[in-house]
Amino acid sequence: QVQLVESGGALVQPGGSLRLSCAASVSIFSINAMGWYRQAPGKQRELVATMTSGGSTNYVDSVKGRFTISRDNAKNTVYLQMNSLKPEDTAVYYCNRFPNLAGWGQGTQVTVSS
Repeated sequence: QVQLVESGGALVQPGGSLRLSCAASVSIFSINAMGWYRQAPGKQRELVATMTSGGSTNYVDSVKGRFTISRDNAKNTVYLQMNSLKPEDTAVYYCNRFPNLAGWGQGTQVTVSS
């Protein structure tokens, strides 16, 4: 069973950037698609971005043009580059398979505030 460990979250000012990482305990080469999800306080977890093994990406409208998902199969790692961060991006960020979820990791906290 795949285990996922997210890292890279921090407190950042509006307009700043962060790069999140997600390390998987198994090879992600054979996983068709991976995704980044986030959960803000008092809200449901939402899918933010996905990337297939073929390199196709999709983003929720609120992050298009600001976030970029990528994957390094050799390192079994998925990344989320986040630019032009806004206070509404504040959330705990998780990675997982898409659409067939595995167990959730602990997530990484991103706080966007001045």
